[in-house]
Amino acid sequence: MSAQILDGGATAKTIANDLIAEVSRLSERTGKRPVLATVIVGDDSASHTYVRMKVARCKKVGIEPRQITLPAESSTEQVTREVRKLSEDDSVDGILVQHPAPVQVDEKQVFEAIDPGKDVDGVTSGSLAAMAFKEQGFRSATPGGIMRLLEEYGIELAGRRAVVVGRSRILGIPMGLLLLAENATVTYCHSKTTDLKQQVSRADVVVAAAGRPGLIAGDWIKQDAVVVDAGYADNSGDVEFDAAAERASWITPVPGGVGPMTIACLLGQTVESHRRRHGPG
Repeated sequence: MSAQILDGGATAKTIANDLIAEVSRLSERTGKRPVLATVIVGDDSASHTYVRMKVARCKKVGIEPRQITLPAESSTEQVTREVRKLSEDDSVDGILVQHPAPVQVDEKQVFEAIDPGKDVDGVTSGSLAAMAFKEQGFRSATPGGIMRLLEEYGIELAGRRAVVVGRSRILGIPMGLLLLAENATVTYCHSKTTDLKQQVSRADVVVAAAGRPGLIAGDWIKQDAVVVDAGYADNSGDVEFDAAAERASWITPVPGGVGPMTIACLLGQTVESHRRRHGPG
């Protein structure tokens, strides 16, 4: 393997240690701890496992986690009502609506009920606009975590050709917006793209976010490209790791690359929301 590892686990630990100190300082001054509220609908086992991980990480850095669990048969209006209550609750700093919701729930409508100042997962239209124009707001957690990881390792983006494979509202689309805001030349690829191999093979930076194991062959990767694999299914990523690592200059492992950075970004933005709402520590 010639590629160097973009170690999200190590970077996330550094961020967590910084957050512990910051939360302690803020809490001492305000008499309050930052609060992250999670809304989860239904009993999807993967979603509940992920929420438990977030709760554990919250407690580790001093953030107070709150969880609202709604029945699987809940309607869009019922979920939206709970989100609005949290938006109006002055003790709550951040709101996360766990994805995916059951099919009868309109996620976009639910997301838009989140107070933009508490949108620490970066899912509202306002947050997407802020990412596109580099305005004050919160980044989508996974793309934001990826950008922090690239920054940590000094990866230059300006002027480079970046390909994002995937166009979900919470990952692919905001990822491209953040790359564009850093002056990369961005191409989106998706299920209707007819020349995926050609697009990937020309990219200086590849962000795989399709959730389809092995979708991107390792020998498609351009020599010395940067590969960020944000796909995860069946304990595998979207990119053939071993073959890609022979060609890339930097690459994220799966797991241990993007995942820890997603949670680190979410927690960091929750603390930032608390700081904005109560003043600097």
